[in-house]
Amino acid sequence: MKRLILVTAAALGVWSQTGGNTLNLDIGADKVWTDTGLDVAPGDSIAIEASGKISYQGKDTGPEGLARGWADLIKVFPLNDAKRGALIGRVGDNASSRPFLIGERTDRQIPITGRLFLGINQAPADRATGTYKIKLTRTKSSTPVRNNSDLLKSLTKLTQDQIDGVPNRVVDADGLAGDRTNFFIVGSELHVVSALERAGWVKVDRSVKDTIFRGILASMSKQAYVTLPMSTLTMFGRGQDYGWAQADPLRVVAARHHFRIWRAPFTAAGRTVWVGAGTHDIGFDKDQRNGKITHKIDPDTDGEREYIGKSLQDTGEVMLLDYMTHKDPVKEAKTAHGEAYHSDGRTLIVYLKPDDSDLSKSFGDIFCTVLAKNNPDNDKWDGCESYVDGGGSTNTSLPDLPKDYRVLIVPGFMSSCFADSPAFNEGLPVLREKYGLNVEYLQVPNDGSDSNAKVIADFLKDKSKGDARKWVLVGYSKGTPDIQEALARYPELRPLSAAFISVAGASGGSNIADVIPSIVDKYMNQYKLKPTCQGDMALGFKSLSKMVRGAFLANYPNPFVPTYSIIAASDKNTTSKALLQTWQLLLTYDPFQDGQLTRSDAIIPGSTYLGIAKGDHFAVALPFDKSSDATIKTGMDKTRYPRGALIESLLRYVTGDLAKKKP
Repeated sequence: MKRLILVTAAALGVWSQTGGNTLNLDIGADKVWTDTGLDVAPGDSIAIEASGKISYQGKDTGPEGLARGWADLIKVFPLNDAKRGALIGRVGDNASSRPFLIGERTDRQIPITGRLFLGINQAPADRATGTYKIKLTRTKSSTPVRNNSDLLKSLTKLTQDQIDGVPNRVVDADGLAGDRTNFFIVGSELHVVSALERAGWVKVDRSVKDTIFRGILASMSKQAYVTLPMSTLTMFGRGQDYGWAQADPLRVVAARHHFRIWRAPFTAAGRTVWVGAGTHDIGFDKDQRNGKITHKIDPDTDGEREYIGKSLQDTGEVMLLDYMTHKDPVKEAKTAHGEAYHSDGRTLIVYLKPDDSDLSKSFGDIFCTVLAKNNPDNDKWDGCESYVDGGGSTNTSLPDLPKDYRVLIVPGFMSSCFADSPAFNEGLPVLREKYGLNVEYLQVPNDGSDSNAKVIADFLKDKSKGDARKWVLVGYSKGTPDIQEALARYPELRPLSAAFISVAGASGGSNIADVIPSIVDKYMNQYKLKPTCQGDMALGFKSLSKMVRGAFLANYPNPFVPTYSIIAASDKNTTSKALLQTWQLLLTYDPFQDGQLTRSDAIIPGSTYLGIAKGDHFAVALPFDKSSDATIKTGMDKTRYPRGALIESLLRYVTGDLAKKKP
């Protein structure tokens, strides 16, 4: 058995006694993890700058790492979405401690207490030479961290009757009882999904068909594919809502942590409750019913229960880990295919902290009222629940649209190719003429986000001469990473910017960025777009890859100004013909997607979440339904949406929120 080697690096550096703590150390490529000797706490900030080179059999790389090659598809790295040889970090040294990407630099806040380790993103069998040189600065938090004991005072726990009312075992397709239900999670769907993703869990395919679709995408993006199909098991009369997994290194097929969760038919003081059944696959076995090969589980199912809880706790999102026992506890049983397992019978209850970043309900009230009373699109519409998830009140007091802000809208990729359909076109005259807002529209080229960042920076600096009003920045689609790059690369823009709103923004990139070029060629030929398109599309596509966007978010994990995200999501019946192919592909990742982006990729980390605009990626911003080109209207056939109401609501909500936060 290979041994994980940890090297203490504290002796290699000297901590300063003034300001923050600074350490210089070397990270050698001959091991995976190095102990920095630094203990960190929630709220601490760490700034890391890295340089140097390491080499894999003649292939040199810096801390940013090497692009994953085809051979890497069968490997599992500590951080599977990052490049080979990239500099990574983690807090803690237990099995559930999840790594984060550092690359050449990062500046991030720490969510939990623990020892800081730095490492190289490589498989245990990889052999490399060389060293990364690190400058690490730790700044202790000056803001008191909200203590869990304060949160617990208002916590409403699950009752014994609720626990007893849940089946203590799940059922397979043949009606046979199998795995025990060994944990609950209390938290909203969005919060649970985001916490699990932060903890390193990935959604698992439901079927072989999904596996084929996702395998296509994973192969094209040259990322390791670690999610294998998970059979459907039943609780509350239906299959699981989600399946989640983490692969064990080097044994992806044979071994993995995994669990299923179901939304419970009850809540805890209005908070969503999820019921879970988790086991640890440790190899292969024979199904005693039919002799077929199946996964073999660790018979001590309590170990997986504890692993799941600890992995969530390590994200800093857990308020309390508690235990309850079902009135009829399962302590000895067999899986549906005949394997024996055992437990102490307890059920883990994971209470997530309140999600203060989800303001979708209050935004829904603003949108529904704007749609009903103002109707800036000047059209007839269905009920507002058809356009924002959950709907809302149509009689809410609307915040003013203050003229002491200016607005800049940066549209998305290929916007210059559709010259007669600029983003939010219906709403801009209303904002300018009826409400007197200064609204600017900046059409950037189809270039990389780093290049477009300079275009945005030059525009803002020029327009700000002699005018002290701050900007509310609005990014649609690729306009979001373009603005993110501008704020990161040009710090002088931050004092000029009051807020940043992302609408269906590609903050995390897209799983389909590597397969889009062929589709874009089809668009350009079918819709005769070449004369109007501007920029280098190859660079534009590259900047939308998940690897590139993930590296950016690792370097700049915290928003620089107050930031708000609203996503788009459509179903098959509300997705335009031109997006159906990519919509089908993304459906294997997340039902909340718009044909171009999944929910998690469209929410900026650290932003305030404003909910879901119910339309496909084009519909929520681009007026293709009003295009003069019949061919475009045929392909973009599901784009009728109250975009004027959406942009007005976003600006009212965000400027109102800024007013509340003023001292």
